[in-house]
Amino acid sequence: MSVPLPTPTMRLAHKPAQWAVLLAGSVLLLLALEALHLPAALLLGPMIAGIAISAAGAALRVPNPCYLAAQALVGAMIARALPLSHLGDIFREWPVLLFGVGSTLLAAASLGWLLTRWRVLPGTTAIWGSAPGAASTMVVMAEAFGADVRLVAFMQYLRVMCVAGTASLIASLVMAHGGHTPPAINWFPAFDHAGFALTLILVLGSGFVAHRLKIPAGGLIVPMVVAGLMNNIGHHPVVLPPWLLALSYAVFGWSIGLRFTRAILLYAMRALPRLLLSILVLITLCAGFGALLSQLTGIDPLTAYLATSPGGADSVAIIAASSKVDMPFVMTMQMVRFLAVTVTGPALARFLAGKVPGSAG
Repeated sequence: MSVPLPTPTMRLAHKPAQWAVLLAGSVLLLLALEALHLPAALLLGPMIAGIAISAAGAALRVPNPCYLAAQALVGAMIARALPLSHLGDIFREWPVLLFGVGSTLLAAASLGWLLTRWRVLPGTTAIWGSAPGAASTMVVMAEAFGADVRLVAFMQYLRVMCVAGTASLIASLVMAHGGHTPPAINWFPAFDHAGFALTLILVLGSGFVAHRLKIPAGGLIVPMVVAGLMNNIGHHPVVLPPWLLALSYAVFGWSIGLRFTRAILLYAMRALPRLLLSILVLITLCAGFGALLSQLTGIDPLTAYLATSPGGADSVAIIAASSKVDMPFVMTMQMVRFLAVTVTGPALARFLAGKVPGSAG
């Protein structure tokens, strides 16, 4: 005898309690991760809490305006860490960028092709799901091209979760080994209120405009460009109080974690061991590329590791911001790859799918 699903009215009645449990669980996990000195605890705690409550059957989703606002603010945070003078130096080292971006794209595409050839997942699902970064863009594009969007989303956000967790753990171990401890944060410092208001208007406004115009990945990229111009050319620098960034990180964590619904987990359970193995292989390969990059260029190993981590750019940005790394280099490498995946993703997926008989859908 099947158990009836809860009605929309029942789910609605339970939502305030579900949000309370999610908030309490996020705070407890955040405090535990902070006690372990893990970078990006503000992202990881809410993300883990979101996965747990969603897998337990909660029917929660981060409201789209909140997610768009958080994405725009993270874009502004990235821009604030990317001075234009530094970008010129980085782009002059184009062979380094080409190696870092190209090696990750090649590894991800090869794994996606192998998963498709071995029929681990139907059609082009594995190819779309293996794209390293631009997760939400890949999900939208995959649906338009006929792939199983549930599994693509599962693969993309499973990889984002695994990358965020391993990158945060490795950053913590490297910093601890080097004797570095995260500096104390003043969560409520004095700030320029006029600059803060201008930041919110320009950054949030540009993010929502980009969303309405359906610019691919525009919710992150357009605010990042606007904030970059504001910070490097304008008379008012970008003002982002720590408490506001903390809220943005929590919203990001929830938006990732709450996607792991019980239905999707059950649907993907048969392929889960192989998907986790493929993600682990990709992370390991990219770590190897980072180690080689560090050896060839003299870049510190943690910076090279985060620069070559296979997405998403936003979660890596949050980890890099709380670690002792060359933030401009990490984010330049991540954003170049992010743009490359967004632009080449559809053509690459179709090309690879054409190389596997019977996987055109």
